Amino acid sequence: MTDFARILRPGAKVHCVGIKGTGLSALVELLHTAGVSVSGSDTAEVFYTDAILKEIGTPYFETFDARHITPDLDAVIYSAAYTPDTNQELAEAERLGLPTLKYTDALGAYSKLFDSSGIAGVHGKTTTTAMAGVLLYSAGLPAQILAGSAISDFGARSTLSVVRKPVYFVAETCEYRRHFLSFHPNRIVLTSVESDHQDFFPTYADIRDAFVEYVERLPETGELIYCADDAGASEVADIVRERGSKIKFTPYGFSAKGDFRIKAHEVRNERQVFTMEGFAKPFTLRIAGRHSVVDAAAALALVSSIASAAGGWNVEMLERVRTALENFHGSKRRSEIIGMAGNVLFMDDYGHHPTAIRTTLAGLKDFYPNRRLIVSFMSHTYTRTAALMDQFAESFASADIVILHEIYASARERYTGSVTGKTLFERVKALHPDVYYTAAPLDAIPLLEAILSPGDLFLTMGAGDNWKLGRAVLEKATAVHI
Repeated sequence: MTDFARILRPGAKVHCVGIKGTGLSALVELLHTAGVSVSGSDTAEVFYTDAILKEIGTPYFETFDARHITPDLDAVIYSAAYTPDTNQELAEAERLGLPTLKYTDALGAYSKLFDSSGIAGVHGKTTTTAMAGVLLYSAGLPAQILAGSAISDFGARSTLSVVRKPVYFVAETCEYRRHFLSFHPNRIVLTSVESDHQDFFPTYADIRDAFVEYVERLPETGELIYCADDAGASEVADIVRERGSKIKFTPYGFSAKGDFRIKAHEVRNERQVFTMEGFAKPFTLRIAGRHSVVDAAAALALVSSIASAAGGWNVEMLERVRTALENFHGSKRRSEIIGMAGNVLFMDDYGHHPTAIRTTLAGLKDFYPNRRLIVSFMSHTYTRTAALMDQFAESFASADIVILHEIYASARERYTGSVTGKTLFERVKALHPDVYYTAAPLDAIPLLEAILSPGDLFLTMGAGDNWKLGRAVLEKATAVHI
């Protein structure tokens, strides 16, 4: 493998193929911070990462061309979506004998240079990573953080560096295709484990065993911080423990034992207030959902562990952390408030698994008890929708009105024709009193204009492109000053 320490130096030259990808663009941010000269290439399609790349001054082409690859490059890093067989830039790098690394391998090599912590799980890892970053920054610990989305508290970027030369590295790590096995963790935060990515993990046991393998990468001095409220995360911890692992096991959550047990929780005036076993004073969150409180407990457990490694907590540090948590604004596409018009609150959320849908909607209903909750949902991948059809159908109970759309296709699977968006609509309709269907999200604009009333909360949800619907309705509503 390429000596990553050699290219992580001011003046080194790296080219990134697929530079607009969420993960790869975040790695570019880290390289930029280290003084590496980065260029890249991608398609002309505009992503939120375009703005980040332009802000940090990273040049990139919106075409792929072998001429972009020059012999003076120290390395070429590429998205897993590309191979030398399909991409002429990678083929040219191979012809020139240049070092090449897949993004996940590059992130893994980068993690080996620090005391690293990986945040993993089917749900909650982006919010937990974002919270951990904000708390580490407030505590002044020498850390660097990489999240899987743009974070408002990171200046709308995906990374945050407390110091230029960090000692600790915290990264969101992905289970899909076992990508997280490239990472070198000293700590792992495990938020949740359940059936997902059925195109790669056909059964629950398949995905559970991948998480077990990841946890077993921890050294003997390592630590697993796991959600005691989640059956899958607890099962992974039990399996690793039963195999005789000497790592430290730290549970968190409402059913946990120890310092990170959530003792009490209530919602007051659109704020969540909770207390934990090992802390004298309560904590406050301004974002919705009981699950967000659990994510906060995970972040506090991780920051406590890193603080201990760095010399320990003090009262001043803890108070700064408490204030930072109260001021946390959340992540892009995680119950993100996109605007208000006519006293209708518009939000967007990436939740695309039944558990995430159910907990997010329940949390929003609890947080905004006086608002009618109207949800547009676009399912992502046919395999996930087919495998979890019953769970999807039951996940909208907290919504007052549901609008469903066609399934958002994935390039990584072949559609067999067995399940459609209409299939899900029929199943939800059998359980929910107020459900509508428009195949194309924007076709729902007239419906929403007729439905929405002052005081409502309209939420677009899913990993598809129905987020455009919320923005379109908001723009029209703002234009006519409803």
